[in-house]
Amino acid sequence: MTKSSWRERAGTKFTCEKQPAHGKSGMAVSNHPLASAAGLEMLAAGGNAIDAAVAMQFALTVVEPMMVGLVGGTTCHVRLADGSHRILDGMSAVPKSGHPDMYKPIKGAAPEVYDVEDQENLVGPKSVAAPGSLRAWCLALERYGTMSLADVMQPAIRHASRGFAVTPYLADCIKDAAPDLAKDKPAAARLLPGGMPLKAGAKLVTGDYAEALTLVSQQGEKALHGGALGDLLVACMEKNGGFVGRNDLTLYKVAERAPIRGGYRGWEILGPPPPAASGVHIAQMLNILEGYDVAKLGFGTVDTLHLLAEVLKIAFADRAEASGDPDFVKVPVERIVSRDYADQRRKLLDIARATRWQGGLQAAEGADTTHLTVADGKGNVVSTTQTINSLFGARFIVPGTGMIPNNYMNNFDPRRGNALSIEPGKRVTTSMSPMMALKDGKVRYALGLPGGRKIFPSALQALVNLIDHGMELQEAVEAPRVWTEGPVLEVEHGIPASVREGLEARGHALKIMPTVAGGMNAIEFHDDGSMTGAACWRADGSAAAMGGGLARSGVRFELPK
Repeated sequence: MTKSSWRERAGTKFTCEKQPAHGKSGMAVSNHPLASAAGLEMLAAGGNAIDAAVAMQFALTVVEPMMVGLVGGTTCHVRLADGSHRILDGMSAVPKSGHPDMYKPIKGAAPEVYDVEDQENLVGPKSVAAPGSLRAWCLALERYGTMSLADVMQPAIRHASRGFAVTPYLADCIKDAAPDLAKDKPAAARLLPGGMPLKAGAKLVTGDYAEALTLVSQQGEKALHGGALGDLLVACMEKNGGFVGRNDLTLYKVAERAPIRGGYRGWEILGPPPPAASGVHIAQMLNILEGYDVAKLGFGTVDTLHLLAEVLKIAFADRAEASGDPDFVKVPVERIVSRDYADQRRKLLDIARATRWQGGLQAAEGADTTHLTVADGKGNVVSTTQTINSLFGARFIVPGTGMIPNNYMNNFDPRRGNALSIEPGKRVTTSMSPMMALKDGKVRYALGLPGGRKIFPSALQALVNLIDHGMELQEAVEAPRVWTEGPVLEVEHGIPASVREGLEARGHALKIMPTVAGGMNAIEFHDDGSMTGAACWRADGSAAAMGGGLARSGVRFELPK
């Protein structure tokens, strides 16, 4: 299949809105141009992909404050030049003072709804879980990077102290969260000056956060996990009834895990293991899809979208039944990713009619996240997703720090006796999907995106776009998506009316959405050693490439005599 022949069978056609970048010496792709530039700056200074990734993560905490911060969670997929892979799990955890009855659930709420009285697990200090992002970033740099923390943090400190232009995307996010942000004086002063949300084009300077970043650059992760920033966070918690204590910060440990490995049509697909739900369920869905000629069915056709919807429902049914922190819950990984189990589920799938699925294993997640993908041209690749969970996390600023904490406690079940019930130290389950696809042992694609529970279904669709439909990378990340986990099938507006009518005829209840999940970014690795980077229209994503290189050996200029 050629890179354009997918259109011959397509039921949905579209035009890409952004342009890819091409280079051989390095590639940095993120959901903000200043973060991508920070990564490229490290690569140009001689750093490797890990140096660049950490620089980009810190920069994103400044320019995407609604998505990521020091008091958040991270899932980082690192491939080193020697071909080895590892997942750094820096996801947030229940504070040690947490317990199953710490919130009062809303009576009568559906099992998948984690609403509690006064929204205590969603907004404010009581919603904050023990953070892991900063420790994960510093550990990655220490183990696999080549540059100092002070060096890789310079772009972030610069943008925080000098300011940057608010994008329309950030302005819209501020407007959406304004009612809650207005209740916190520091947040209101920064993001709602004069009582009005910052507008696109306004300059946002965060001097106190620049000082916090400077302290981290000098003291490392200890500035938060045992130092002055941590003391201010804990003081804020104690004053306002929050649960994160000093021991939650000092005793937190980043877990290094082996990735889940799945196979699909001769490709090897690698992703994060539990407590992440993404790796196992992407492998599961690909196993089911391998029994169908997806390329022949065509991109965005009624047949293909119906098939995708059914495998998504299967995965979510099994996710609800067996998902969680493996230190607390037994997750039957081997069975979920087995070919035999895929065969069992496939036999029950009706290609002509929508089915209501239940879990077959017997054993609310925030949508506001950010992702970056970076490679250095020497074989090191990083695909990493990080978040403070919901839009602007807990929606307040820790006084004197500029830090916006996570609200990850909203992802735990406030009722007893369930897989995701609250237990001290339990890590949050995540859909983060920093994925890599290998062919003949060589990494060919690295990708990821934000979007809460919609992340791994969207990552799956991108992989299908690339492997089955043979799309160009830019096409694969921008292509219209679908998502479902139950009775309603969400479809992006790019799906044409004729296809939507066909899906409804098969029993799907449709909801047309402006977007399904967030801005994907990805890198493709070519046989000649060059790379293509792509980011999609759903966020402020930008790809930055190093297309040049050093001067030819022996070249020099002489002044005329």
